[in-house]
Amino acid sequence: MSPVLCFTTRNNPGVLLSRVTSDPQNERTPMLEYFYSDPTFLQRCRSGPLGPQLDQFGKLLKENGYSLFSGQEKMRVVVDLNQWLSDKRLRLAQLTDRQILTFQADRAKRRRFHHAESATLALFLRMLRESNLISAVPEKSPNSPVERLVQAYAKFLIQERGLSQITLCHRLPIVRGFLSGRFKSARVCLNALQPRDINRFVVHAVRDQRRDHANLVTTTLRSFLDFLYQHGRLKTSLRAAVPAVASGRPSELPSFLEPEQVEQLLRSCDRSSIGGRRDYTILLLLARLGLRVREVSGLTLDDLNWESGEVLVRGKGGREDRLPLLPDVGRAIAAYLKNGRPHCSCRRVFLRLVAPHQGMVGPTISGIVDRALKRAGISSAHRGGHLLRHSLATRMLRGGASLSQIGQVLRHQHIDTTEIYARVDQKALRGLAQPWPGGVR
Repeated sequence: MSPVLCFTTRNNPGVLLSRVTSDPQNERTPMLEYFYSDPTFLQRCRSGPLGPQLDQFGKLLKENGYSLFSGQEKMRVVVDLNQWLSDKRLRLAQLTDRQILTFQADRAKRRRFHHAESATLALFLRMLRESNLISAVPEKSPNSPVERLVQAYAKFLIQERGLSQITLCHRLPIVRGFLSGRFKSARVCLNALQPRDINRFVVHAVRDQRRDHANLVTTTLRSFLDFLYQHGRLKTSLRAAVPAVASGRPSELPSFLEPEQVEQLLRSCDRSSIGGRRDYTILLLLARLGLRVREVSGLTLDDLNWESGEVLVRGKGGREDRLPLLPDVGRAIAAYLKNGRPHCSCRRVFLRLVAPHQGMVGPTISGIVDRALKRAGISSAHRGGHLLRHSLATRMLRGGASLSQIGQVLRHQHIDTTEIYARVDQKALRGLAQPWPGGVR
């Protein structure tokens, strides 16, 4: 029989919490009973509007690797929300972001709210939306003319352009800022837009910003104005009114590490630890296959084909490529999966080490590269995952690979993107240099 640990909670004396050890019978235990054992309390939980969803949320917490104590803390927040909805006589379908804010405000008045609870409530709302139990549309969307237009553009980018959510996260704030700045709280009259409005916004948005941000602003505005014109929302195309950004390619060289520095970076990982095995595998994928950071973070278990020795990589613009699993890369992935990756329902290859065991995001992976550089004692003006991608391309160029071959490995869509590496091969460039007229003085 499984041992049970019983004690009273701080906010609800007399409510018993039970700890069930991991055994085959535990898989059949309802998740609410995994956290609580008092029959009266359980009955009250299940009678509320969120009652049927509490077991689902408990299962989600357990699958994401939360400990018993952490899971109890998070479940307590949702149980309190369940009671609050019941007191307000609200149904599950009426649960919105606005109701969540009101709930948090009520808890704050009673000095019971903690900022960390926002993450718990956000996780619970996402679970409900993914299960189609509440509306997936943010509450503010139908109320604002600007937001309705932004969401229409987002739908166009996803359905007709096939862009990713990451790209939308970069583009939509620019469009929202442009529309809000021009129309403020007034009615949105698109045909009132003038070239000077576009010029004024671009000048303000790119002031004191890097060139890549300026390119993002102008590219986004051209795309948005094309969308408006193609869908009949603008009578005249204003694409030409978006100013061009001066190209900085001639003065910019890709940063890279020497081959021995790359190996030094890999050796800096402590492969006897779980985190070290994960980080070593990530660095190998960046250095040997030249993957982008978000391509590494997006890898799933289904992308690994061990029989054919290939990995499916989902790149920019929905592009998919199958790359060979090099022997050292394959061994590293296998070692991490067998003795490092947490057991959970998430299909991403690389997971957070602590709960919730979710897929890693790009900035986290870039941080792994930065910490490895620091451990290895390597000083570099440029950091992040692209540093290893550039290092692979530079090594291939020095080894005699053509720009076309490098572009294929890096999966560039345009040869112009690969041509930047021609300026790194200084030995070849010296052979092209003409002698200075009159000789050396």
